[in-house]
Amino acid sequence: MAGTIQVFRATEENVKIIGRTHYYNDVLWLALSGSGVEFTFYGRKAEITLQGDAIASTGNNLARIAICVNGVRVIDDQINQPIVTYTVFESDTEQEFTVTVIKLSEAAMSTAGIKAIKVDAVGGIKPAPARVHKIEFIGDSITCGYGVDDEDGTHPFTTATEDVTKAYAYLTARRLQADYSMVSFSGYGIITGYTENDQKLTTHLLPDYYEKVGKSEGRFNNTLFPQQLPWDFNRFVPDLIVINLGTNDDSYTKDNPGLQAEYARDYTGFLKTVRHCNPHTPILCTLGIMGDRLYPYVEQAVSRYSAETGDHNISTMKFEVQQAADGYGSDLHPSPVTHRKAADKLAAHIKKLMNWE
Repeated sequence: MAGTIQVFRATEENVKIIGRTHYYNDVLWLALSGSGVEFTFYGRKAEITLQGDAIASTGNNLARIAICVNGVRVIDDQINQPIVTYTVFESDTEQEFTVTVIKLSEAAMSTAGIKAIKVDAVGGIKPAPARVHKIEFIGDSITCGYGVDDEDGTHPFTTATEDVTKAYAYLTARRLQADYSMVSFSGYGIITGYTENDQKLTTHLLPDYYEKVGKSEGRFNNTLFPQQLPWDFNRFVPDLIVINLGTNDDSYTKDNPGLQAEYARDYTGFLKTVRHCNPHTPILCTLGIMGDRLYPYVEQAVSRYSAETGDHNISTMKFEVQQAADGYGSDLHPSPVTHRKAADKLAAHIKKLMNWE
């Protein structure tokens, strides 16, 4: 039976929304790492039209997007033009397909929008089913998958070698059959961003943007910055929140007890914000993949938080520090091997913590 060509928008009626997104002028805009959509259909062909922001024409740190069909990546591209259409599948016979569109690169550099989904399918498209669990990850470059596709630790950052699907958080979510939302920005911390001159970088504080759709140099439809838009926490209510922040703070605090104490104090304050936005969700605070010097101060922050609020629905876990033998990504960031090891540890810990199968 011949199908019929139909065009759909990336709305919740048609697709499962992944992560924080914003629908604006009939386009679903993606900023944060791992944000995207997933849908199923029975048919012969699917085309997806994506829209770039102004950064698409610059050639620098373009948004990197993956499109998968039945779990196999068929498109891996950087958006370098205002509009681009991909044929993601074409067949002579009708088949059942699941199509996933994921933003592999992080929010800070660039954004991209899903403008149209065109299918040859009798029944149109429908949202992919929800997974068993839901996890929110709050983090920095490690969560973003910074440099994971680069095997030279001396190379600098580029979105071309950033792939959130190879990072520990995404891998953990897959192992636990969890839908996820990532709130992660490279170089960001609790009291400072990454610094090389002992000066605080207060433009790069994750708590400043946690309650926003994102933070980017790119604008949705070249009009809206994601940091202008408040996030509606009712749109994704996680079963667990995992925080991994402190690696960048450590570039500033070093071995200074006063600065480390300041980190712990402000971390406690951020936990209160996270709890306000997520009243009932267990929180797991982690650190250690690129160094664990601040981990005792994570523990201190959590203890203080529980003492001040009476809220004990919170715990800590220390990652193993990455090993040279496992290789490095760019700027000495974790390699795929390190990320897999971290996911092994985190997934096992969460199963026990949450009593998940």
